[in-house]
Amino acid sequence: MTTNFDELLDCFHATLETFDDALVRDAVARIGWAMPARPLEPRPLACLRQLDRIVELAPANAQPLARLLAERRGELRWGQTYSEADLGKTFIDKYGWLEVFGMRGHFVNDEVAAGLLILGTEIVYPDHHHVAEEIYIPLTGGTEWRMDEDDFRKREAGEVIHHASDVSHAMRTGKEPLLALYIWRGGPLAAKSTITGSVSQGRN
Repeated sequence: MTTNFDELLDCFHATLETFDDALVRDAVARIGWAMPARPLEPRPLACLRQLDRIVELAPANAQPLARLLAERRGELRWGQTYSEADLGKTFIDKYGWLEVFGMRGHFVNDEVAAGLLILGTEIVYPDHHHVAEEIYIPLTGGTEWRMDEDDFRKREAGEVIHHASDVSHAMRTGKEPLLALYIWRGGPLAAKSTITGSVSQGRN
């Protein structure tokens, strides 16, 4: 029988296939999609209230995935890498991720991790870095992103953003929330990022 998690993996894969980008195509081709399921208990988070607006914002190619997340939000294992002690309650209440597959996700994969990040409105995910290479695809537009010492710049839904190993990067949301698809590879897949910035960075 097809489970909700099978549908999630299929929908995630299908969404990735809609992006005509060499880096994304290479990543998708290197993933072995026949992954065993991992039994996980649901874990809802405060950030899931952002999903209703995210469904309204997502472009057509990301609509099936956004709607699935919204409809099944209470059945999935959402996670947070940080705590209130790290980044404060305001950030934590608007932040969370769903690992579709990887070392902690709904499907087992020891070579690559991928999933979805939610950031609520008007928060900064401060400068941070990690060993693993990271590919991000925002599925909603309007969030500002930066790498190294560059200025923040707005990115639209569907842009492919590549962070090489240990490259510092940050994100800043405005009046709309962010849903972003991510892929981690080439490094520890469950490592906590090193934070070097603050949740107030870049604000006047």
